[in-house]
Amino acid sequence: MVLTPPEAADWLAVTDASLPVAEALAFAGDPGCGGIVCFCGTVRDHAEGRPGVETLTYEAYVAGAERALIELAAMARARWPVLGRLVMLHRTGTLAVGDAAVVVVASAPHRDEAFEAARYLIDELKRSVPIWKHERWAGGSGWSPCAEPLGAQPAIERG
Repeated sequence: MVLTPPEAADWLAVTDASLPVAEALAFAGDPGCGGIVCFCGTVRDHAEGRPGVETLTYEAYVAGAERALIELAAMARARWPVLGRLVMLHRTGTLAVGDAAVVVVASAPHRDEAFEAARYLIDELKRSVPIWKHERWAGGSGWSPCAEPLGAQPAIERG
């Protein structure tokens, strides 16, 4: 399966296909936007307490994840109405070290909004979209923590 950009301003997908990073960056270009920020998350060779990571396997509740991406894009657009184009693409399946797992791109008239929106999108995506990561490393394997609902706030500890 090859991912192709949509006609709409938001390119959102959860897929088992390789992520088209260059195409995502090109898609975000907009004559009214002077700032484009691209974040590409790749598989690294270690995780906290897990040296020698060999592969990651991402699983998703695809319909729920895609709905969450739509909601997340709407939340970003409400927060930064000047945004141009947005991209949120996440891969599923087994990935090797160096493979692109997630791509987030935000364009805006100025760099401040593009940086803020891109940071917000990747942080919320990682925190709340129903995509789970299983790591295989030298000597073991295991799942990372699960996602939380969009907009969920951490519990306030009371003394």
